[in-house]
Amino acid sequence: MDTDLAAAYERCRELHREHGRTYYLATRLLPAWKRRHVHALYGFTRYADEIVDRTESRPSAERAALLTEWSQEFLAGLRGEPTADPILPAVLHTIAVFDLDLEDFEKFLRSMAMDITVTTYRTYDDLLDYMEGSAAVIGTMMLPILGSSDPVAAREPARQLGFAFQLTNFIRDVAEDLDRGRVYLPEEHLEEFGLTRRVLQRRIATPAVKALIKAEVARAREHYAAAAPGIPMLEPASQACMRTAFQLYGGILDEVEAADYDVFARRATVPNRRRAAVAVRSLLTRPGTPIASAA
Repeated sequence: MDTDLAAAYERCRELHREHGRTYYLATRLLPAWKRRHVHALYGFTRYADEIVDRTESRPSAERAALLTEWSQEFLAGLRGEPTADPILPAVLHTIAVFDLDLEDFEKFLRSMAMDITVTTYRTYDDLLDYMEGSAAVIGTMMLPILGSSDPVAAREPARQLGFAFQLTNFIRDVAEDLDRGRVYLPEEHLEEFGLTRRVLQRRIATPAVKALIKAEVARAREHYAAAAPGIPMLEPASQACMRTAFQLYGGILDEVEAADYDVFARRATVPNRRRAAVAVRSLLTRPGTPIASAA
């Protein structure tokens, strides 16, 4: 591996370690040769997210231009043009090695562009349209790297796991998203409990707010249940990683429940002791064993 490519993979790994603690821990359970490719995909998604979220002080048009410029450099790289970007060589190499579907990357960049201008979603179908690009495609990008005995059957569970992880993040990060001027929980769900965006902005866990969060947790668990059959379909060497990620992200929902659905008091995190226990248990689980519910 040439020096620039190795440096790009290392930069992706650093981004993953810094920003994706739960998923990074899970990837430690993968064979080393798979691990770097997962880091590359994480680096791609995180870098785009950084462009969108870490430039909020700039006008929307300027942020959109930065994302477009980076997207164009990515597309140029796909055509074989050289790039000086710090992470794209690793991403382009991973795409080539696994012949990843470029449509997934196009959908992802579309959703990142939506984050610049869209701050709320009317219906859950609207949110699912966003999450198709921001989450479901991550699952289908990952599938060729993880490997599967039946890639066709495993595709929908992979999509559902993306939805489950993303919705878990939205539940946990209600306060943080409000800081960014966004509400990912759909308006129709808020209205069901007599809530509005303005009420959420008060950051008080009223009975109605708690009821909303409880309903969203149940909805996320439905996605986990739909994703669960896909884990035993993966290559044996990949199952411990994804079993760990499945249980740890589901564990965030457990922590939200333990806090009586108050997502404003503190950010729900899984204790380190439980993280370690889940990882060890996943390593000791026989490949092909059905995965337990996230509940």
